[in-house]
Amino acid sequence: MADAFATITQKRMTGGFRIDGIDGKNIHLDPGPGALVRSYQFGLNPMNLDCVMVSHSHTDHYSDAEVLLEAITRGMTRRKGTIIGSTSVIKGYKKWGPCISQYHLSKPEVVVMEAGDEKNLGNIGIKATKTIHGDPKCIGFQFKYENFTLSYTSDTEYFEDLYKEHKGADVLIASVIRADGERIRGHMCADDFEMLVDNVSPKLAIMTHLGMKFITDNPEGEALRITENTGIKTLAARDGMGINLDGFMAEQQTLDEF
Repeated sequence: MADAFATITQKRMTGGFRIDGIDGKNIHLDPGPGALVRSYQFGLNPMNLDCVMVSHSHTDHYSDAEVLLEAITRGMTRRKGTIIGSTSVIKGYKKWGPCISQYHLSKPEVVVMEAGDEKNLGNIGIKATKTIHGDPKCIGFQFKYENFTLSYTSDTEYFEDLYKEHKGADVLIASVIRADGERIRGHMCADDFEMLVDNVSPKLAIMTHLGMKFITDNPEGEALRITENTGIKTLAARDGMGINLDGFMAEQQTLDEF
């Protein structure tokens, strides 16, 4: 994922990412522009998704949600799958959203979440985490399955208790829009992420949603710096990146970013 300018120019792909194989389920998070096309490009079938999750009502996070729901429901002919979204995404909140039509909400299970809410998807526990972002109803997500925890901050600026929202994460994924200490309202920079990684202490940390300027500012170098400073392996997401998370759980699952 990337910022608005990366979305407009497609200098970076903006289709969000998939988590496949946790409890046998496939989940697509924040499917922005290109999610459908990139799924096929990288050999992933959107029709085998079980759930679509949308954190907030900005275009680079939701624009392909409806077409993925059509894939899950076989062209809206079956009651199948789950859509999980923030209040702004599903119901609308003031000037934000709603982002998905009532037609596309008519077949899947619909779950609206606000920060602090919890939901089970099969045997996966999902918690909505707090953010501070332009959409005041924006949420992140934390997934717990057996002894494995994955956290995704979505878009948020750094705040003092952010680490508490993602405590216990084995894998921490965060939207990081700028390098070093260059902050933009509602978003984290690399220095913010370093503090978050240091406090959460995951086994693996991943920066995504890289802004246009960050793309040209050596994100791999920033990831290496954070790795060296925290002792925690940190990666900068790249288009088409896939990570096998088999080392974190007994059964195989993958994380795909596009």
